Amino acid sequence: MNLGAQTEQRGDTGAASAAATARGGADAWWAPIERAVAERVLASAGSPPLTLVLPSGQEVRHGAAPPIARMRVADAGTLLALLGPSAELRFGDAYADGRIAIEGDLQGLLDAVFRAPRSGWMTRLGTCWRWLRRRSNSLGRSRANVHHHYDLGNDFYALWLDREMVYTCAYFPTAEASLEEAQVAKMEHVGRKLRLRPGEMVLEAGCGWGALALHLARHHGVRVRACNVSVAQLEWARERARREGLAQRVEFVEEDYRSLTGRCDAFVSVGMLEHVGPEHYADLRRVIDRTLAPDGRGLLHSIGRNRPIEFGPFVARRIFPGAYPPTLREMVGLLEPADLSVLDVENLRLHYARTLEHWLARFEAHRDDIAKQLGERFVRMWHLYLAGSVAGFRTGTLQLFQVLFARGRSNTIPWTREDLYRRSPAP
Repeated sequence: MNLGAQTEQRGDTGAASAAATARGGADAWWAPIERAVAERVLASAGSPPLTLVLPSGQEVRHGAAPPIARMRVADAGTLLALLGPSAELRFGDAYADGRIAIEGDLQGLLDAVFRAPRSGWMTRLGTCWRWLRRRSNSLGRSRANVHHHYDLGNDFYALWLDREMVYTCAYFPTAEASLEEAQVAKMEHVGRKLRLRPGEMVLEAGCGWGALALHLARHHGVRVRACNVSVAQLEWARERARREGLAQRVEFVEEDYRSLTGRCDAFVSVGMLEHVGPEHYADLRRVIDRTLAPDGRGLLHSIGRNRPIEFGPFVARRIFPGAYPPTLREMVGLLEPADLSVLDVENLRLHYARTLEHWLARFEAHRDDIAKQLGERFVRMWHLYLAGSVAGFRTGTLQLFQVLFARGRSNTIPWTREDLYRRSPAP
């Protein structure tokens, strides 16, 4: 460094000092406003056991309970966005971007927020952006929505799902059951509820990677026609059917559920109703009504709510576009106009919480591999989605309904539930 530069640097010292003084004055002016915004953010979130660390370094928390986490907010714009009409989406995006960081027990914090009274920025699950659900799941939009979520890559899902590649709620017959055991038990539970008999025909609407269709064919001796609009999932399912010698008994077709035709003894949909939307429940009902035999049975398995509330904007925009979790009344209402009688209703909410706990643990175990495939931002976004889903099912914000039904005049219905609880086949 030459002397001229040193002199110039010394000359800047006074200017830097003046700038610091000015900035200090600005900080003094902004500090109480920043703190007031933080107070409102915490209050609207239900005053969780959280220390909020502000851009200025101030720390704010509510209540006497010791904090279980610290949330650092990188800048004033991010803080202010947490009070806006799209605050939940902005929180999720800021967390994914790293502008919000959670230090400590993220899962415990989310559980606490979900248990809090339903108001404010973290709990506007049913009042923010209602138009999101109103965007009809047309044939074209449904395909785009499926592509957004389910076509992220089979290799990605294989890292953290069970070996059967089942991406729906498992059924844990014992507290010690592994995820693999619980997913096989779920598929068997569905098959037994349908009281399938060898040689019967099953229609499956929305088949994922094909595990349920293959399980029913192998263990219950039925034929299955299963539809999906995800090309990647269908390729996986067809290859597995060929490999396991079941291609003659299980047909995987690239069709929207609205296109299903033929006759079936059992109609089953596991994890698809969430993607239908209330505007199209009549379409699904017509499919069931035109395909189900006079003595046929059916089962709908869906994430749901206790009252009509859409998914929040973060999930609706970033994770599951077009999705809506029906209430039990809406599920039953779907069946009533076709004179379909409800035979059994089961809520597997806590089973889904445990399923998600397994998924989240496996997701985190492969965090580096997933980041290499899809990026660090994606990893943070999906971690938040999975942890938030755990909290939703733990706290009763979300439900998991299985509804068994049959034709209203059918008498070939079970007398008891005894046969549902026989020993399940080994995974």
